[in-house]
Amino acid sequence: MCKLLSLQIFLYYNNAMTEEHIIIFLVQVFLLLGLSRLGGDVFSRYKQPALTAEIFVGILLGPTVLGRLFPQVHIALFPEDVVQTAMFETVAWLGAFFFLLEAGLEIDFSSAWRQKGDALVIAVTDIVVPMVLGFCFAWFLPDKYLVSPDQKIVFGLFMATILTVSAMPISVRALHDLNLSKTDLGFLIMSALSVNDIIGWLLFTIVLGVFIQAHPDVMALAKTFSAAAIFVVLCLTVGRHASNWVVNQIKARKLPEPASSLTFIFLLGLWCGAVAQRVGLHALFGFFLAGVVAGEAKNLSERSRQTIGQIVYALFVPLFFAGIGLKMDFLKNFDPFLIGFVAVGGIGVRFLGAWLGVSLTKVAPANRLAIAIAHTPGGMMEIVMGLVALQHHLITEKVFVSIVFGALITAVVMGPWLGWAIARRRQVSIFEFFTRRGLVVPLKVDTREQAVSALAAAAAYGSGLDEEEIVRSVMEREAMMGTAIEEGVALPHGRIAHLSKPVIIFGRCLSGVEWNSPDGKPSQFIFMILLSDKDDVLQVQILRAIARMMLSADNAQAILAAKDAAEIWGIFQNAFRQLYVQQRP
Repeated sequence: MCKLLSLQIFLYYNNAMTEEHIIIFLVQVFLLLGLSRLGGDVFSRYKQPALTAEIFVGILLGPTVLGRLFPQVHIALFPEDVVQTAMFETVAWLGAFFFLLEAGLEIDFSSAWRQKGDALVIAVTDIVVPMVLGFCFAWFLPDKYLVSPDQKIVFGLFMATILTVSAMPISVRALHDLNLSKTDLGFLIMSALSVNDIIGWLLFTIVLGVFIQAHPDVMALAKTFSAAAIFVVLCLTVGRHASNWVVNQIKARKLPEPASSLTFIFLLGLWCGAVAQRVGLHALFGFFLAGVVAGEAKNLSERSRQTIGQIVYALFVPLFFAGIGLKMDFLKNFDPFLIGFVAVGGIGVRFLGAWLGVSLTKVAPANRLAIAIAHTPGGMMEIVMGLVALQHHLITEKVFVSIVFGALITAVVMGPWLGWAIARRRQVSIFEFFTRRGLVVPLKVDTREQAVSALAAAAAYGSGLDEEEIVRSVMEREAMMGTAIEEGVALPHGRIAHLSKPVIIFGRCLSGVEWNSPDGKPSQFIFMILLSDKDDVLQVQILRAIARMMLSADNAQAILAAKDAAEIWGIFQNAFRQLYVQQRP
């Protein structure tokens, strides 16, 4: 990447860049971006990752299809010219950098660390077990798949890392599609994946560093690892507090948003990427770590996070992954055995690692399958690591193609598999826990805290529950991860140890309450769900049912226009009964 950028600058100042280069570059971006977005939208409608469409677009326009069927057209569009290649490669690698930056933003390191128990147990076993098994499997691969038989240990460590790292963005998207992202189950999955991603990327950069130094000196390696460790620790401690301070200053000084936060986060990514490259880690890890650090800022709104994600996934990521298909002939390097090894082996060892980890926790048995499945996709993370390894000649083109197809298979399989695991649970009726007395209409409040207090008072009235205990439990959960979803809906929930069965309280606030929702809309429909410590399974069912019912525009509009609580209750009765009938097998 650095060599290409330097070459481009050198050629530019030597008048090597012509109008023809610019025209071809614009045509390349037009075709790859346009077709990738079109294909991604089609795939998304079928709950499949846009990544699949983006790579297939590159394969169609690359040497695999277009180059084989219409070689002259392929050469005209993608000429083998140093300047032309450098122009596109520079933009494509910006896509990789910003993808890792956005992936880091998805990670809530503080919440994952506060949990310590279940999330860390799952994450550690999902690192150790796949690493050990993956290395053993890779060790017995034939030497023909290695660049050099002398590097078999490093190759085995790399393949073990590839089979270990899970694709958090793929899992997050599946949780969102299944309305699980705001449940405790979704929070546990994302916390464990957060730790998995951080450790996995650190392992990858260390393995790559060892390989790059063909004859590593022990002192040089120790110096590099020490510098890397100091860099990571400083980022997650001092850097985290500094990032939070900057975001607070942006808010206090009322600077234009989300533009100011976006500029700061992109600058932080560039700085951390440069430092990471300088201390011996790859720049990609620096961008990833910058995302983690920036994501820790409590005043960084969900709207800003969503805006960054939309920019990255709409412009940069499609070009990077489509560009992968342009690099080589995928049919020529297609190896069914190796693809099966990466796909089946990756799914198997990640599933086993997560299953063993969750079996060591107190998580409800009904949730264990879903947690293990959510750890199986490799997706984008595998491909990015594979491309870096390919460029450093750690792996062959045949191994890289197998990593790409294996990642696509795991990404495609996970969504339907997780959906099946959730759908097979026994369906429950909301009316077992929700009554006419649970409506607070109108709910006249201005803040999230006031809304929680008002709903807690309604829950405590005549039930024997302690109002202060309810408020404390719900606000503690809000501090860990906000519970607002799209379209003006918030789902605050808390745990009450001695509760005999779940309690649901609803409030309609016409003026809306700021709840830091992903779409930036104020919350007008607020459902408070109280559960006992043992109601993990019921929580998933209840939150999913409410989310599915309220994300219907017709239901939301009807509740908003209702004159009183009696009319709202009638709407709830019809909507939830229809939903229950639809979900029954």
